[in-house]
Amino acid sequence: MNADLNRPQGRYLEELPVGAVIRHRVTRTLTEADNVFFTTLTMNPQPLHLDHEYAARTEFGRPLVNSLLTLSTLVGLSVHELTLGTLVANLGLSDIVFPKPVFHGDTIHAESEVLGVRESRSRPDAGVVTVEHRAINQRGEVVAKCTRTALMQRRPSAG
Repeated sequence: MNADLNRPQGRYLEELPVGAVIRHRVTRTLTEADNVFFTTLTMNPQPLHLDHEYAARTEFGRPLVNSLLTLSTLVGLSVHELTLGTLVANLGLSDIVFPKPVFHGDTIHAESEVLGVRESRSRPDAGVVTVEHRAINQRGEVVAKCTRTALMQRRPSAG
């Protein structure tokens, strides 16, 4: 059997050098249904996300996509090429910012830049990777950024 068929899609610790930028291939258009489902599922009554009449009277003139949906989508877009099958655990998210609003119908893509890599002090089969994820809309505007720290598998030994 071809060994590549069993290999995870994500990257091992050794495949994540500091400075590497991964431009993720999957994109996502965020719809009104996505926004309403996510906002109500997470018990958020904010009318800026749910009430067209309310949102029309704001500086945005229309409903905004819930920023936590944007953040979740950003991290999710990175999974296939970064952590699918190679993540041990997420250790934290920090420095989360939303410099531009996201509206129904916006399409976002993501890129991840490796900021730091170190071996785990307690787990010889893993290491800690810090990346900056960036969500970019169809106009080329950064709409979200965060720093993510993850415990990643090391490449298995050949024995």
